[in-house]
Formats: sequence, C-alpha cells, structure tokens
Amino acid sequence: MVDKPKPTQARPAPVVRETEPRFAQTVAAPSLELSVQREAGQPTTITKVLDGDYFRIGSNPSNDIVLEDSGVSRFHCKLLRDERGWRIQDAGSKNGTWISRVRVRDADLVSPETRLEIGDSLIVIREHRSTRHLELLNVPSFGELYGASVAMRRLFATLDRISRSETNVLIEGEGGTGKELAATEIVRRGPRATQPFVIVDCAGTAPTLLEAELFGIAKGAMPGVEQDRIGAFESANGGTVFLDEVGALPLELQPKILRAIESKEIRRVGENAGRKLDVRVIAATQRDLERQVNLGRFREDLFHKLSVVSVRVPPLRGRTEDLEVLINVFLDLLNAVSMKHLFTKDVLKEISAYQWPGNVRELRNYVERTVALGDAKQATTAAPPADDGVDIGPINLGLSFRAAKESVIAKFERSYLTTLLEWSNGNVSRAARKAAMDRMNLHRLVQRYGIKGSRSLKDD
Repeated sequence: MVDKPKPTQARPAPVVRETEPRFAQTVAAPSLELSVQREAGQPTTITKVLDGDYFRIGSNPSNDIVLEDSGVSRFHCKLLRDERGWRIQDAGSKNGTWISRVRVRDADLVSPETRLEIGDSLIVIREHRSTRHLELLNVPSFGELYGASVAMRRLFATLDRISRSETNVLIEGEGGTGKELAATEIVRRGPRATQPFVIVDCAGTAPTLLEAELFGIAKGAMPGVEQDRIGAFESANGGTVFLDEVGALPLELQPKILRAIESKEIRRVGENAGRKLDVRVIAATQRDLERQVNLGRFREDLFHKLSVVSVRVPPLRGRTEDLEVLINVFLDLLNAVSMKHLFTKDVLKEISAYQWPGNVRELRNYVERTVALGDAKQATTAAPPADDGVDIGPINLGLSFRAAKESVIAKFERSYLTTLLEWSNGNVSRAARKAAMDRMNLHRLVQRYGIKGSRSLKDD
C-alpha cells in the first residue's frame, strides 16, 4: 500500500463584474541610473536609466543589465527598493558582489553613488535626476488584499493590469504576505474567471506524491491505486493551476512541469499517452529563485516560463502605515469592531516598530489574541512566533546537521500526532481530515513512533 495523492483543491473563481470601477492616480518617484564603466576588463561607457523597484544584473539575457563577463553569474545580483531606500543583494553568485572592495550579500546603496564590482566589470549606480510616474490604484483594497500605502496601491494597479491577460505569472514575497490572495484576484478578474482554479501546495505535498498530485495516476501504476485519478492540471483544464511555493519542486519533476507548460500536454503516472490541456499557470514562492537557479536547484528554462510576468507582494514591515487598516479589517471579520478601542495610538506606535516576520498572517494572529485577552499589553513584543508545542532542547553538536534535524523533526511529529489523536479521540479518519493528510500515512507514522493506544485507533 502506498500513500494516496491528496485531492487537489479545485474551485470556480467568482466573477468580478465588468462595471467594477478602476480608479487610478500617478505619483512621482526617482529613477535609478546605472553606468557600466568596465565590462570583462575592457573600458566601456554604457548608461541605462531604470524605472521600477526591482532590477537584476547578470549574464543571462533576461536581466535588466546584461554583462558578457565569464566572472558574472547568470543571475548575479539584484537591486530593490524597500522602506529604507535602495538595497543590493547577491543572488548566490560564484564570485561575489563587491562594493568598495568589500564583499556584500545584502547592503544599502550609498549616496551620491555606489561603485559596484562583479566579475571583472564595474558599474556605477546613482539616482537619476529625472523622475518617473507610478500608476496607483486609488482604492484601499483589491478583493481580499487591503492597504492604503503607496506600495499596496501600486501592487493593486499591477494586479489589475495582469488580470486582463492570460500569461503565466510568478508571485514573489515572504510568507504571510498574501500571495495566494493575489493569485485569486488575478484569476477572478480575468478571462478564465468562470473556469476551474486549482491550488497545489508544492511544499506541503510529499515529493513521492507530487507528480501524481500534479498529473494524475493510472489504475495499477502503484500498489494500492485501484482506480484512475486525475491530477491538478487535468482538473484545471480550461482554467488555472496555482503552484504555491513552486521553489520547493523537486529537481527531477521540473522537466515535466516545463513540458506541461510548453507543449500543453501531460502524462499520468503509469501512462505513456499524453493528454492535451489548456491551462494557465500562476506560481508563487518565498524562495529566491534566481539564487536557486545559480545553485543548480531550479531549472533556468522553467524559471523563465513561469516568470513571463513577475509581481512582488511587499512585506508588512515595509508598509506599516497599513497596520490600522488591516486591524480594522480583522476586527470586522472577527465581529469584534467594539474592541477597536484596545488599539490605541500608543499601541499602534509600538507595533509599527516591530518587524512582523510573519507579515499579515502574524498580524491577524495578534489581533485575535488581543481580542481574546481583552487587552493589548503584549504590543511591545507584538506577535511572537507561534508556539509549535515542541521544545527542541539544547543543540547537540556531536550530531551531524542532518541527524540533528531528523531528531527535531521526529520529536515534532510525535508531539503533533499525540495531540492530534487526543483531539479526535483516537478517530484516525477524523484526525487525518483535520491535519489534511492521508489516513494510511497517519497510521504508519503512529505505528512508527509507538504512540500510546495506537492499537485501539478507529476509523469513521
């Protein structure tokens, strides 16, 4: 018996009426000027003014600045604007990114100019004296995405434009920022709004099951598979597949994803015949895919197919002016608008200084806890990371990293499953549904860890 692929999440996306108004405004913002003064050791004078908040530099032709230099990686480094200004980040390059002869991984650009050395090339970076105009959507929300900040209203304008096309989209951003919500809005406002919208959690599905989850499996292809099962791509035929955390795709599976996108054809596990499909792909990741490409962990050709259009969802710490807006939204969802008085000006000031590593998801947890406790005394520490119920204890350096990691994972699994089965009163089927995992897989884990009472477990 093998684990069965978990069912895909398919749902039609509600249609937004064509009469929904789109309000736009523009604001001025400075541009960035990059002057290449040396390329591969040879003097040159190439100047380019870049408009935007994110630029890539490397030897691959898809970069904003392309350098023909053997010492420059395919995706060498990137420039991005955040709440503090411009930053430069190395993308896992082979030879490093250097500023003033200091190797940097993540650094702020300095004024009035930054001299950047990569490979045997030199780039001088400075703000351009001219300004560009950014289009903003003059609304405080876009579906279930909320924010009145410039960063969010610019995101809304970008999503609004993207939603009118059928191109593949890559949504990047930290965990908890709302990447799935952005994908949902792209679909529900687009030409495939009435067609299936299927979500696949690439990080949450066991690698051994992911191929069947995506492409389906034929009867008898594996022990325990007693009937044909369709996968996410077939379920979404005519509509959209959303590959959540696409950076977690196993390397050996990536060529099959590429084939599905390029040829619009898939093969079920255990079948030789292909099946033609019409599917749009939207992907999301919190991983740095350029770095993954440089390290050989993600196929460059697949990266390009997925990122025909790229969009970044900003972290909450970069738009703290949206905190009050989001708190009001969460209070309304919790039917707790009467508790708004708990979030005083002093509380808002305190939580604005917090970094919010869990982003909007963490903020919602904080609001729920504040409402439940009836006060906001924990605002100075905001929302600490959720307690997973596992104390990993002291680190044993006598173990290898892998052995130590496996020990911690085993401790977590034992603790989680014990709590889960207590909750379900020993009902495995109910516990499996609660944990969104396969029932037989749950049985095996319980037996592996010898959890007390495992012989008396029952099903529905």
